[in-house]
Amino acid sequence: MEPNYRRCISCRQVRLKEEFWRIVRVFPSGKVQLDQGMGRSAYICPQVSCLQAAQKKNRLGRSLHAAVPEALYQTLWQRLAQSNPHNQI
Repeated sequence: MEPNYRRCISCRQVRLKEEFWRIVRVFPSGKVQLDQGMGRSAYICPQVSCLQAAQKKNRLGRSLHAAVPEALYQTLWQRLAQSNPHNQI
């Protein structure tokens, strides 16, 4: 079976699906959440630069065609801090 590749919405790099965080606009409710659910998906690298650009330029919102709640960004920042404690955030 061939590996699944995805593209980061921020830096546009193509990598294996498992290397990204998945953000989903769930169908039919339209709720935006992390990792689980069926619907329109966007993938982002777990890096400070990608998350900053995605938040500042609303790349998640444009990719998902939905408003992304601030709480989701805060969750992503927390996840980034936990996964990489040496990063300067």
